[in-house]
Amino acid sequence: MEIKGSVALVTGANRGIGRAFARSLINHGAAKVYAGARDPAGVADPDLVPLRLDVTDPEDVAAAAAIADDVSIVINNAGIGGGSTELLEGTFDGARQAMEVNYFGTWAVSRAFAPILARNGGGALVNMLSLASWASRPQFPGYAASKAAQWSLTDALRRALHAQGTLVVGVHAGFVETDLSAWTNASKISPTTVAELTMNALAGDQLEVLADEETRRIKAALSQPVSVPPGI
Repeated sequence: MEIKGSVALVTGANRGIGRAFARSLINHGAAKVYAGARDPAGVADPDLVPLRLDVTDPEDVAAAAAIADDVSIVINNAGIGGGSTELLEGTFDGARQAMEVNYFGTWAVSRAFAPILARNGGGALVNMLSLASWASRPQFPGYAASKAAQWSLTDALRRALHAQGTLVVGVHAGFVETDLSAWTNASKISPTTVAELTMNALAGDQLEVLADEETRRIKAALSQPVSVPPGI
């Protein structure tokens, strides 16, 4: 996938990993980058094109697809943690919201932009996933479930869009230095690292990014017998 001269859309581009994705695309020579955000006024980078986009709003998604009909790269980054849902008590509201944004939001944007990518030569669709796609924790069951669903969706999209020449990339990472992980003091990688590894994957037509050592360890252990890890 050629990034230089491309036109891209990044959802949730006003901060964190999304902002790093958008900046990295510019640095790698993208001709235009639409920065999707619920509040376009929050997009401060003058090199980006702010675009109103709440991925849970069908009208927003349709309007964004009508405006950004020149894209060849779409990065589904918008996401939330859903941390208000506890495993054994309380309401499911946070988990439902996480599923709406992380899973159905990604699905809605991918569905809207798939034909646009096809018309523009195939291009690439990137989904920002998580180590939690494969390893949940009692502290964030709703988030992990939404990321597992998003991983499944990514595989379905990869198979469905292959015939139209669209590269579908799943990006997995553990804790990244963003507002979403501010609650923990665990080791974290930078959003820039995630973005640069993703640019390398696009340039090399790679299907998956494993952004840190813990993510690589968890992925490698998927074929092992089920067990309760120590310290859980």
